[in-house]
Amino acid sequence: MIILLIAAFIGIALFEAPGLVQRKYWRELTAFLLFLVAAFILALLQVLGVKIPNPVKGIEVLVKYFLSLMS
Repeated sequence: MIILLIAAFIGIALFEAPGLVQRKYWRELTAFLLFLVAAFILALLQVLGVKIPNPVKGIEVLVKYFLSLMS
């Protein structure tokens, strides 16, 4: 399963990155690679069975904090 995951992400990178390099979109390439690496890490952790925390709880804490600043 891990090999399939790696192959999928390499395929995505090989499909998308050359066009960005050819057009010299360096900032877009950097953002693409950052998101691709983050997605790969999350997918790999999930395949390995690591429990990933729910991001909604963190967002909820931030919203409550910013709301408390406004009142």
